[in-house]
Amino acid sequence: MKKNRQITLTEGPILKSLVALAVPIMASSFLNTVYSITDMAWIGMLGSKAVAGVGVGGMYIWLSQGLSSLARMGGQVNVAQAFGRGKKEEAAEYARAALQLVVMFGILFAVISVSFAEGLVSLFHLGDVRAVQYAESYLRITCGLIIFSYLTVVLTGIYTAQGDSRTPLLANVIGLVMNMVLDPVLILGIGPFPRMEVNGAAVATVLAQFVVMLVMILKAGGNKGENNVLEGLRIIKQSESKYYKGVFRIGTPTAIQGTVYCMISMVLARMAASFGPGAVAVQRVGGQVEAVSWNTADGFAAAINAFTAQNYGAGQIERVRKGYRISFWTTAVWGGLITLVFLCFPRPISQIFFYEADVIKESVGYLSIIGIGEAFMCVELMTVGALSGLGRTKLCSIISIILTSSRIPLALILSSTALGLKGIWWALTLSSIVKGALFTFAFRTVSGKRVILSH
Repeated sequence: MKKNRQITLTEGPILKSLVALAVPIMASSFLNTVYSITDMAWIGMLGSKAVAGVGVGGMYIWLSQGLSSLARMGGQVNVAQAFGRGKKEEAAEYARAALQLVVMFGILFAVISVSFAEGLVSLFHLGDVRAVQYAESYLRITCGLIIFSYLTVVLTGIYTAQGDSRTPLLANVIGLVMNMVLDPVLILGIGPFPRMEVNGAAVATVLAQFVVMLVMILKAGGNKGENNVLEGLRIIKQSESKYYKGVFRIGTPTAIQGTVYCMISMVLARMAASFGPGAVAVQRVGGQVEAVSWNTADGFAAAINAFTAQNYGAGQIERVRKGYRISFWTTAVWGGLITLVFLCFPRPISQIFFYEADVIKESVGYLSIIGIGEAFMCVELMTVGALSGLGRTKLCSIISIILTSSRIPLALILSSTALGLKGIWWALTLSSIVKGALFTFAFRTVSGKRVILSH
């Protein structure tokens, strides 16, 4: 008999339950960070133009995550809350609806990306023919086969909602190993393989995502836990309309929030492009390095989301509050450690990815400024997970969109001063500090009410 991978979240010691769920998720997030940094390290050997091109192509992958996050958040929260109420069949219906929606989204986005790649890349005004070519080819491959990533995202959410974070970790480990092997082989052309450069990085990424998805699908039938809604789930069967509506109701604010956040980042990337391709490369690589903190915090956010949703469904609000306090200090301390690393070692980190002296200098400035707000950013992401678990995705969306939008005017003002490019980085840091503080206040206010209005 196979070991049950599911963790009980509605009873027992809070710290033990939360950590047991969070650690594999955080490890998976960390692996995803390594996954991205591996790509950037090898691509960096091709020069800053290649990094800039991949950065622009990667922006559209990020933009597309709004669609997958709609299905993931809508599925994860509803599945977890249904579990908390003890309704497995209802949880299975929400899981089916989420998976069906994300397949449709993946096909739609792929068609748009492949058909309009040139126009999409031209919006960034890269100013270099080679960088544009890199961006277009990377975009067509990665976004054209985005469905693998989409299904992985939603399956991870469903696994997490039912208390199983170890299966996604296993799948990510396999995918990471595959990506680390394929990157140098396909990018540089080792052995019998041709030198594919940026196309090689794209192919390696897509193949790794396919393997991660495949492992999670195969494992779906192997977990014999009584709350495993994926076992025997018929994806092609249509669910009642209320389940699709339920996924949209919870997931849409999160999707809008993520899409707007990405669009704002794209505007800022275009502003940075006015300082040259090196600035775009610095923003892209800096974001990947920063993912050491935000991917880990996002992983913990997924854990507190499932924990909060299940306990809220079971009516255990005080357990929700205690879980949040544990999560708050964990993410805040982690973010503080990342701040120290960025402030103390910006040059050694930058030299891993860049070889041009002027680009290294800009990268050092980026890490030194961005590092200041890491603890606030980690707390922000974790708190969004907790509030979303309570069904308050609309509140999260409103706060995030308003404060993230402020980055554009702030960046315009600061970059027009003697700060120049550094003004854009300061706009990111200052807004992160404010968001971290405000989201913390929002959760304490919402969870402090005697009766929490769920939606």
